[in-house]
Amino acid sequence: MNSNKNLLVPKLRFPEFLGAGGWEGETLGEIGENLDSQRVPITEQYRIKGKIPYYGASGIIDFVKDFIFDEDLLCISEDGANLVTRTYPIAFSISGKTWVNNHVHILRFKNKSTQSMVENYLNSIRLDSYLTGMAQPKLNRAKLDIIPVPLPSLPEQQKIADCLTSLDDLIISETQQRDALKRHKKGLMQQLFPAEGETVPKLRFPEFLEAGEWEGETLGEIGENLDSQRVPITEQYRIKGKIPYYGASGIIDFVKDFIFDEDLLCISEDGANLVTRTYPIAFSISGKTWVNNHVHILRFKNKSTQSMVENYLNSIRLDSYLTGMAQPKLNRAKLDIIPVPLPSLPEQQKIASCLSSLDDLITAQAQKIAALKKHKKGLMQQLFPKTSEL
Repeated sequence: MNSNKNLLVPKLRFPEFLGAGGWEGETLGEIGENLDSQRVPITEQYRIKGKIPYYGASGIIDFVKDFIFDEDLLCISEDGANLVTRTYPIAFSISGKTWVNNHVHILRFKNKSTQSMVENYLNSIRLDSYLTGMAQPKLNRAKLDIIPVPLPSLPEQQKIADCLTSLDDLIISETQQRDALKRHKKGLMQQLFPAEGETVPKLRFPEFLEAGEWEGETLGEIGENLDSQRVPITEQYRIKGKIPYYGASGIIDFVKDFIFDEDLLCISEDGANLVTRTYPIAFSISGKTWVNNHVHILRFKNKSTQSMVENYLNSIRLDSYLTGMAQPKLNRAKLDIIPVPLPSLPEQQKIASCLSSLDDLITAQAQKIAALKKHKKGLMQQLFPKTSEL
């Protein structure tokens, strides 16, 4: 390491390293071996399906038959909006047999502790000043190489890496529990709702076994549409406040005023999420809210029916009701004719209560994960020194 470089000291240090001196700031080009020249992109039609992960800018995008790498490496997103939005980590480790395309940089490090330190550090800082392009942000090789990374001695790196890995393992474990709850709910719903073409579910609460068939009604028949009351506000004209401002996939801002003050169901009107289902397409809102024109709004006579409709819409595909290819859209006319199977109100209430209990468990698990991530972020701010002096 170059002794002429500025030395940095973190706020929090393990006792055995309190007198170990400052950290050195080195660039990614100095500490990592770049393997970009070995990347090979394959368009989807030419990929031979297999069990080996095929990586892109935000992680695994497919599985193929062959591999390029068979070692521990660090991937760093080269392009895409995620470099700015940070919906997913921009740096992620891969190991074993893998195939990587040309939308992600690949770095090899001399030891795994340094790789872990770099991965965690890059995911904790903004890289906007190193990006080029507006419509399609890009982190090119030249800019990647000059990003400074503060590093202590190898023993201290190992100690920090072990600490953060323990937290990551805990986050993964809690995430797996949340995902298991989601799978359980999905499986339960397949039993509690009639299958396509049927009028009676496979699983029914004992008191409703002889209750007869469910009725198929359309959204236009069971819900009151409030789309005419929506008011979009472009960002520059929004007055900041504490009231949630909703778009097609949920809250996108907070404003000072409100349009609605009641329990309502929102259903996405447009956007790729109608197909990808990254987020729920139907979600309930309550209290004071403002809603823009990218989401339909329905009022129901009772909350149980609203809950049934919300869960049902999030469990089925709506592709046959969508228009547009580049920008999928669920227009009002198509929305109104979507059929929803419903039992009697008492049975609706029983099912809604059951699913609501599961939702509460999933929410609690999500909050636990968020708290762990927040704890890790705060810990990293203490364990890593600021690089403003580099």
